[in-house]
Amino acid sequence: MAIQITDSNFGELVAQGKPVVVDFWATWCGPCKKIAPDIEALAEEYEGRVIIGKCDVDDNDDLTSKFGIRNIPTVLFIKNGEVVDKTVGAATKAAFAEKIEALLK
Repeated sequence: MAIQITDSNFGELVAQGKPVVVDFWATWCGPCKKIAPDIEALAEEYEGRVIIGKCDVDDNDDLTSKFGIRNIPTVLFIKNGEVVDKTVGAATKAAFAEKIEALLK
């Protein structure tokens, strides 16, 4: 299951040293709802190897501002504390999986 990523727990998640995937979303966002099942499935598939979570933009102003999120869904792919890739808008599960695999190399 995708974890809830917040302003307060983001730092400790990145500090674990695993790649992190953050889905910036909101409850009122149609495309966010469309990709939600894929994000959940990927969180289960990559459990233990990649931290995959969701960050509600309405509740987490600091992270939203820090990463300059202007459109949702935006999915960030973070390795060694740095954003190495991102997807803006809805994408397929396969597209997300490809970017996650790249994080693991």
